[in-house]
Amino acid sequence: MTRAKPSSFAKTKTRAAPKPAKETSGITRVAAIQMASGPNVAANLAEAERLIGMAAAAGAKLVALPENFSIMGLNDTDKIKVREQPGKGPMQRFLATQAKKHGIWLVGGSIPMACDAPDKVRNACLVYDDKGKLAARYDKIHLFGLDLGNEHYSEESTIEPGDRVVVVDTPFGRLGLSICYDLRFPELYRAMGDVDMIVVPAAFTATTGKAHFETLIRARAIENLAYVIAPAQGGYHISGRETHGDSMIVDPWGNILDRLPRGSGVVIAGLNPDYQSGLRTSLPALKHRTLECTKGIKVDLIKP
Repeated sequence: MTRAKPSSFAKTKTRAAPKPAKETSGITRVAAIQMASGPNVAANLAEAERLIGMAAAAGAKLVALPENFSIMGLNDTDKIKVREQPGKGPMQRFLATQAKKHGIWLVGGSIPMACDAPDKVRNACLVYDDKGKLAARYDKIHLFGLDLGNEHYSEESTIEPGDRVVVVDTPFGRLGLSICYDLRFPELYRAMGDVDMIVVPAAFTATTGKAHFETLIRARAIENLAYVIAPAQGGYHISGRETHGDSMIVDPWGNILDRLPRGSGVVIAGLNPDYQSGLRTSLPALKHRTLECTKGIKVDLIKP
């Protein structure tokens, strides 16, 4: 396990490493990582490496990092300075290396990727397989905006939105990709079709997270009868921003299997496909849908 170097992280409680689970046939351990990232990319990657190592040591085969895990800048424009071209750069090398090193599927939360606009980025979620190969990329579609007088956010000023829904087949089931603010738009998840898992790397504000994060995560799990893996930023950041945290893994019935309210750490749980299949047989709500929500929506189904 690699120790984190001195960094720009806020001082937060660190959760103890989860214990390795006994091998159980048919059940896959997955992990959601919680961080309080700062403006120093190298320090953030070192902290992510430490936490990925904890998750892998606990038996996780799929590990997901939070949104903006590699940089939470002092200013919104800081991420533009470190944006990467596809296939190049330290953030992408880090993700590929960690996936291969631990033999895991790694969901890279989100990192800033180059786009046509010189003053913007694509907020991209990159998925790497257990050989360290890029398996899928999703660019955040819905851009967060909030104006509460003393609290103001406008992602559209520095982020170019994506326009494609992305679903990827993994050895553990079909995985639908989304990022943070996407959580408020259920039509995105309906467009994914029958996915087994949904990942929602997030950096919810303390204000909106306290009010809505758990409710929305559990709703997406229940209405899609899918596991939801929600790694989040959680704590105080050097910029003065406070993120909600409460990383969690929720089962298809809406039960919270594990959660971490604040601080750096790892949330871990087992995915049981037989349990999920039984729920979908007993309550075949996915087969009862009569309204079409996918017209005009571009969906990429990736089969590595």
